Amino acid sequence: MELSTYFRSIIEQDRCAVVICNLQHEIIYMNPAAISKYARRGGRKLVGKSLLDCHNAASGEQIKKVVSWFGESAGNNIIYISHNKRENKDVYMVALRDESGALIGYYEKHEYRKAEKGELYDFKSE
Repeated sequence: MELSTYFRSIIEQDRCAVVICNLQHEIIYMNPAAISKYARRGGRKLVGKSLLDCHNAASGEQIKKVVSWFGESAGNNIIYISHNKRENKDVYMVALRDESGALIGYYEKHEYRKAEKGELYDFKSE
């Protein structure tokens, strides 16, 4: 089995929204958590649309600056962009690169600060 199958499974099982964009800022993939989280904005129908259309002008300019910074060096791969107090999470933009190190896109990474409330090894399905 190809490794890409494993990577896709990891992203699709993630409880955090994952929205992947190409360098033209087109949304090329949304995992199930993202489709659900952004359902009011169109959910799956956002695939193929510009991420910049989902943000105000100031945020769009920041996104463009970050992507430009990613392009300056193969070492520029992650940047902290915000803290969402209501959801108690930090948000980062992460560069996506091909095998040669060339920048091919980006995504937002959400890291929640909330402690897990589930029981250890609770085999009940969600």
